[in-house]
Amino acid sequence: MPKLAYSFYQNAEVNDLAVQLLGKLLFTRIGGELTGGIIVETEAYKGIEDKASHAYGGRFTNRTQVMYEEGGLSYVYLCYGIHHLFNVVTAPKGIPHAVLIRGIEPVTGIDVMLRRRNMLLLKPNITAGPGALSKAMGIDKDLNAKDLSGEEIWIEDNGIVFPNDQIVSSVRVGVDYAGDHALLPWRYYVKGNKFVSKPNK
Repeated sequence: MPKLAYSFYQNAEVNDLAVQLLGKLLFTRIGGELTGGIIVETEAYKGIEDKASHAYGGRFTNRTQVMYEEGGLSYVYLCYGIHHLFNVVTAPKGIPHAVLIRGIEPVTGIDVMLRRRNMLLLKPNITAGPGALSKAMGIDKDLNAKDLSGEEIWIEDNGIVFPNDQIVSSVRVGVDYAGDHALLPWRYYVKGNKFVSKPNK
């Protein structure tokens, strides 16, 4: 299946892109081990105008620098000193938009994911939530600022398009610090999919 084209990531409407990523396939190849799954949950972060974004107000640091690059790169950061979170950098250069990938449905390399997560049986919590997803996929800071059409981490189009009535928009998770922007319905997920982090109503 084809990797997403460079042009896909240049869309300046980050919410549209967060919806379009649902159904796409995220892959990693680390140490020769291939893992992959269908994206079922995303969150949009709208750059300098979004109080929940790392780039709010034009914040430019060593960490956020990659967000200002052209769309189509990975943005991986450590949350609470524990969890690596994987984001897709979007929009043209200079517009620091990003989409957090919050949940995938495992498809490829499930045995590898189970080992990384210290699990014996496939359960929804293996990749439900951005920290769990990254651990299962082997995503850490080494995969920051990578080209998403490369050979280490990439996204493919497998032709899955969810109809609008199967996609739920709700408030984002864990962004209470963003005040009124914490209430924006910029989290998107596939209704009823068991690999979506809670709440999934």
